[in-house]
Amino acid sequence: MGRGGQTDTREVAERRCIATGEVGPKAGLIRFVVGPGGEIVPDLAGKLPGRGIWVSADRAALELAVKKRLFSRSAKRQVQVPEGLVETVEAGMTRRVTDILSLARKAGLAIAGYEKVRGMIQAGEAVVLVQASDGSVRGKSKLRLPPEEGTTFDCLTADEIGLSFGRDHVIHAALCNGGLTTRFVEETTRLSGLRGKIGATGPGKDDGIA
Repeated sequence: MGRGGQTDTREVAERRCIATGEVGPKAGLIRFVVGPGGEIVPDLAGKLPGRGIWVSADRAALELAVKKRLFSRSAKRQVQVPEGLVETVEAGMTRRVTDILSLARKAGLAIAGYEKVRGMIQAGEAVVLVQASDGSVRGKSKLRLPPEEGTTFDCLTADEIGLSFGRDHVIHAALCNGGLTTRFVEETTRLSGLRGKIGATGPGKDDGIA
């Protein structure tokens, strides 16, 4: 997805995952570098200096890289892997996603609340639907994007989505086309890989609630 909804035809850079051996677009992997003290540092923005070590944005792949000491093998020297690296990466990705969603809201690209989201979908303007992982299945099933006309995410909790909108919690949100929406899709896709599929466990009382 490009700006204004145009297809981006630029060549996509690819990297190889040290855990799976698979090659894929950089947007689907997480970059790590070796810090000054010989420790592994997540480079979620992809801007830190040094040779990149890449792992697929997938919890199992990252856990395997830690368990099998693949960071040292890739770096060709002994490196220190911080305790709780997987959780640190997930927390960092969550902050990136909620920050981008907040920026999209301020730019007028993102809205929240059942009625507003439904209106955006009915107007054909919604390209991304975000529904809380802990919202009820019944409440969320009432909002759907047309098949093959958008992306739906359910890897954020109601509290996490709420942070982006300055509210205690948000069950339903949506985004229209724009550069920040493209960034949101890329980052949230990576977060989804780290969290896996999260089922809704809400009590079914969120109908119409923002």
